Amino acid sequence: MAYKTIYPYTNDVLKEYDNASDADVENALETGHQLYKAWRRDNDLEARKTQLHKVAELLRRDRDKYAEAMTKDMGKLFTEALGEVDLCADIADYYADKADDFLKPVPLETDTGDAYYLKQSTGVILAVEPWNFPFYQIMRVFAPNFIGGNPMLLKHASNCPTSAQAFEDLVREAGAPEGSFKNLFVSYDQVNVIIADKRVAGVCLTGSERGGASVAEVAGRNLKKSSLELGGNDAFLILEDADFEALKEIIFFARLYNAGQVCTSSKRFIVVGQANYDKFVDMVVETFKTAKWGDPMDEATTLAPLSSASAKEDVLKQIQLAVDNGATVAYGNEPIDHPGNFVMPTVLTNITKENPIYNQEIFGPVASIYKVDSDEEAIELANDSSYGLGGTVFSSSQEHAERVAVQVETGMSFINSGWATLPELPFGGIKNSGYGRELSELGFTTFLNEHLVYTPK
Repeated sequence: MAYKTIYPYTNDVLKEYDNASDADVENALETGHQLYKAWRRDNDLEARKTQLHKVAELLRRDRDKYAEAMTKDMGKLFTEALGEVDLCADIADYYADKADDFLKPVPLETDTGDAYYLKQSTGVILAVEPWNFPFYQIMRVFAPNFIGGNPMLLKHASNCPTSAQAFEDLVREAGAPEGSFKNLFVSYDQVNVIIADKRVAGVCLTGSERGGASVAEVAGRNLKKSSLELGGNDAFLILEDADFEALKEIIFFARLYNAGQVCTSSKRFIVVGQANYDKFVDMVVETFKTAKWGDPMDEATTLAPLSSASAKEDVLKQIQLAVDNGATVAYGNEPIDHPGNFVMPTVLTNITKENPIYNQEIFGPVASIYKVDSDEEAIELANDSSYGLGGTVFSSSQEHAERVAVQVETGMSFINSGWATLPELPFGGIKNSGYGRELSELGFTTFLNEHLVYTPK
């Protein structure tokens, strides 16, 4: 596996990195394990809180540097990358601020004696992370585990190595002890070896279903805890009483942010009623027409290239698959003459259940729009999916929106908004979208031991 920064705007190779040797892996495992034992013995929580706040401070100080690294790695707009750096700083501060509260013993009610449980670290955690949010994907698992006392090893996507190394350098500059966080440019075979190692307590992955199944298999075979986030085909339900003026404000963000390469971005738009459907298709087409592709470092650009040449090829193949099986292109699907990995924003309609694309996630700037005649049909269509990560319900009535939202089989529902992520909100899904939660207090406890202490009368 070659770790390279290939700038998606030009497809030029900017930097290559050497793969980690087996000796590098062993050193990282042993260093992390010894740090885990030291933290269990001496705690050092106050030092970790200070160091995590320092991580946030450095992110804000050098936000341009980190944002540019992400843009050059995977092509996202520099302006969006800046927002990602800010979010990472907020996550770091959140867990440092919440550490004492989240780690305090939890009393248990029993009339047989005295009982409580402690939240304790379990050991080295391996994170296998994707390219679409090169810093955020790391931070949302690093920050809670670091505060909880679990050192972390990272196997990042092979196309964003500069970001991966920059994150390790950031943690070191913040004063965290050696072994707190180690980036490793490893092969998949080495990943399996790491998971199986007795010094590793668990593994978290964000990525494809195939990658998740592989990691979960190795983790299960070795009795290791795992947490998976495997993408989504999120439904965006537009009910008959939806406020179209409010809708108009969020459609671009809901589908074209990060060039559509977001697990929780809206991908299936389900509209109740013929009049609303016609109006909505026109709205999406007009919104997509405003997208301005170009240099992602230019703040005037609003549509970034996809992360790689292969990502572009995959999305174009999926559009063609949809069309070959009867879908209508309401807008887009035209080539963009540029060496970068651009895909024209595309709107697909008339997708039947028999169309192979019906149950596929399109990880790019493509909106699929469906028409239904009732809330019940909208809910049925939303739930007719292998995925269950997030989703949106739009209605001018909060009560109406929530009544529909709670019937959708998903991990997260957003009312009258596109997707969102905040340190205090749990993130995760069900079905083939994976299991476990990241962020919030739920994400904090994923890899901690809830240790019961019981004294009977």
